[in-house]
Formats: sequence, C-alpha cells, structure tokens
Amino acid sequence: MNFQPRISFPVLQSKRFVLRKIVQSDIGNIFKGLSHPKVIAYYGISYDSLVATQEQIDWYRRIEQEESGVWWAICPQATPDQLIGACGFYELDTENQNADLGYWLHPEYWRQAVMHECLSIILHYGFQQLRLHRIEAEVEPENKASSQLLQKLGFALEGRRREVAWKNNRFVDMEYYAILAA
Repeated sequence: MNFQPRISFPVLQSKRFVLRKIVQSDIGNIFKGLSHPKVIAYYGISYDSLVATQEQIDWYRRIEQEESGVWWAICPQATPDQLIGACGFYELDTENQNADLGYWLHPEYWRQAVMHECLSIILHYGFQQLRLHRIEAEVEPENKASSQLLQKLGFALEGRRREVAWKNNRFVDMEYYAILAA
C-alpha cells in the first residue's frame, strides 16, 4: 500500500464552501450544533455545555495528530470563519485502506445540498489523496435524509446490525453503508 501521510492540513473548496481545519474558536458553533435537538437526534455525540464541548475539539486534534482521521469545518465561502457543520474521516485504517465517514450540519442549512457538495469533495480526497479503498458510514434507520444522501453519493447499503448501539437509555439498530474506490 502507498499510504501518504499528510504534511499539512488539507484545505478543500467547493463552489459554495471552504473546508478548513477546526480551530479552538469554533467551539461555540460546535456546541450550537452538537447540542441542538434536531442534530443530535441521530448523532452519536451530544454536549450540554460549552466546557463539555472541549472534548470534541480535543478529539478532532487527537485524530489528526495520530493520523487516525481528519475532520473539516464546513464554512460558507463568504464567511470562512463561520463553522456551520463538520465532516470527516475517523478510524482510518491504513493497512486495510478504509475509514469511517461522519458528518453533521446546523439545521438552518439542511435541504440545501450542503452536505452532498462537501462530502463529494472529501470522498474524492479520501480516494485520491489518502488512497482509501473503502469508506463506510453507519446510520440509524430512522435517519432517512442521511440514508438518501449516502445513496446519492454512491454508497451501497450493506446491512443492518440490530441493537448495536446504546443511545438515550435504549439499544438502537444501525445500518451500514459503504462505497469503494472502484
């Protein structure tokens, strides 16, 4: 395998968005997203205070330093300091050339093809720059918008694991999607 470690953080751009490194000053907008009932309804992480949200900032830094993942702040081109969501790879497995995909977005930007545009860019980066062979994502079955997004991006539903995650004092099922470099 020809995995190439990153020398510097990759800033990516689309027509409408800049995908940049998440920085400490983003903590307020991360808290805004990861405490919002609509965002956390199907997201595995939530925070109840700005102080607690530091854990998420630390995680973004740690996976980058360990080269076990990379997450981007999603920012409008016109306001590149304004984080409106985040997306990225985690559990990067260089030996097997695969990674997990995660993402979230402030609700006022839903249904505007923001995530489709941004995930298209990072998928290209994952396959071309990180030389991944497989990218996968897990979704709660009730999260129809996320399932539809992944299918539009070319992901295939590979199956459902019953009651595999503990959330809100109950077990939940997860559907597994994947896309291959080929």
